Amino acid sequence: MTLALRVAHVTLDSPEGYAAAIRAGRHRVGADEPVARGGTDTAPSPYELLLAALASCTSITLRMYAERKQWKLGAIQVEASYHVEGKDGRITRVVSFGEALGEEELARLAEIAEKTPVTRALKAGVPIATTLRSADRPVQP
Repeated sequence: MTLALRVAHVTLDSPEGYAAAIRAGRHRVGADEPVARGGTDTAPSPYELLLAALASCTSITLRMYAERKQWKLGAIQVEASYHVEGKDGRITRVVSFGEALGEEELARLAEIAEKTPVTRALKAGVPIATTLRSADRPVQP
């Protein structure tokens, strides 16, 4: 028997237009589209938020691992980009460290980067179950 665990919960309110208010726990952030795509550019785009989730998860996971190993990484910088090629998309990620690291440390950190929770979710193609509700009644997919 597998126990389902809710890892995160987000509520988004979008009364009109593309700008949206996001509540994640006790935090508030926004999402919008750039002006060129019809938005007002008041917040990161959904793709930018996705990349931010990947980059932050990468940095946090690598820092946690390094602390357990007592490795000094210095500042961690993660650059993530989403590229569209025809109908397909791909993400590139570059991780930089403020401290000099040996080949063995870099190799191990590269392995860990591929095992971060958000990396695994993206690579696995997590199933999404959607339920729609209208003001007068729930509508099932």
